This record gives sequence, C-alpha cells and structure tokens, in this order.
Amino acid sequence: EQFAVEWQALGGGLPARHCQALAQLHRGQYAAAAQTLAKAAQAAETAKSPMVADFWGQAGNAAFLAADSKAAVGYFTSAITAAGDYAPKRKANLLIDRARAQTDLGDLPAARADLDKAIELNRDDPFAWMLSAALARRQGDMLRASSDISRASTLAPADPDVMFEQANIAHANNDDAAARQVWERVVKIAPGSEAATLSAKALAGEMPK
Repeated sequence: EQFAVEWQALGGGLPARHCQALAQLHRGQYAAAAQTLAKAAQAAETAKSPMVADFWGQAGNAAFLAADSKAAVGYFTSAITAAGDYAPKRKANLLIDRARAQTDLGDLPAARADLDKAIELNRDDPFAWMLSAALARRQGDMLRASSDISRASTLAPADPDVMFEQANIAHANNDDAAARQVWERVVKIAPGSEAATLSAKALAGEMPK
C-alpha cells in the first residue's frame, strides 16, 4: 500500500488509486477501500475515463463488505448512472448489486424494482433469478418464488447457491422432505462453501431468513 501512496504522490493517477484500493481490500480494510475507490471514481469522472462505472461499482462492493449498505446504495446508484444504457448486462449486474444492498437495508420494494429491471436487461443470469426468488420468498409471494427459482435452476442446475435457495423455498412451501434432501446434497457437493455452511445450519434447525 505504501508503494501505491508514493506512486500516487508522484502522479500515478487512477492506476495508483486502484492499486491502493486493492491493497486495502487485501488487508480487509473495506471502508478505507470504498473511500479510495469513490475518490478514484470522482477523478475518473473529471478525466472522462471509461472506468467511471467500474470504480463506482467497486466502491459499492467495498462499502457492502464494510457493512455500510447505505453508502453502497449511493455508490451503486452513481455506477448505474455512469453505465448508461449501452451495456445492458453490465447495468443489470449493477442493479443486482444495488438490490442486495437495498435488501440488507430492509428496502424490499426498491430491491424488487431493481431486480425486475436487471432480469429485463439480462434474462439468462441465474443469479438474478435466484435473488428474485429469495426476495419473493421474503415478501411471502411463494408463487413468484417457485417460478423464479425454477428458472434459476434451469440455467444453473448444479450451482450450490441456487440449490440452497431452492431448498429454502421448498421449506417455506411446507415440503420439508424435499428441502432436507437438497440441503443435504449441497453439504455433500460443495463442502467449505457458504451455501454448504448455511445448509448445515438449516439441517440443524436454524432456518434461513
């Protein structure tokens, strides 16, 4: 990180800021990295760099890792604005990121609006369908949850995160036998993954949110 700071002092510009942010992320200094990346985004705007949306998006992800979802929403909003309408998949990814932060803040209607837009822009992203299904489950819309997780499963049948949510929805639909079967499969095929850890907790009676 010291190298990056010295490089920046010598006029390293955007690459130096990015180098510094990567060092901060590596050290787990997520809040500091978010601020560094936000400054890089502002500098990129001034320089009319094509990296503006990327820097704002990275700042949003760093803020989210720092558990500052309010700041993350602001950074992702700047990224979405900078991305414009010329790269639909890129914009869809940023909308998904903002929806995750909005869900964390409890703003489920805003998250729903962003996920619906993301799916409209990129209908082949299983992660978007999975998040949409999870959000529908949280909102009590089990018809939508079942439909969306079915689409996610079709696109990524062996993805442990998709399978985990599939089991959650089965449990919410009172099909405990099916839920346990899928949770057990996740534990078996994806040891060490977050999905496996959460599946093991679900099997032990700690139900997912």
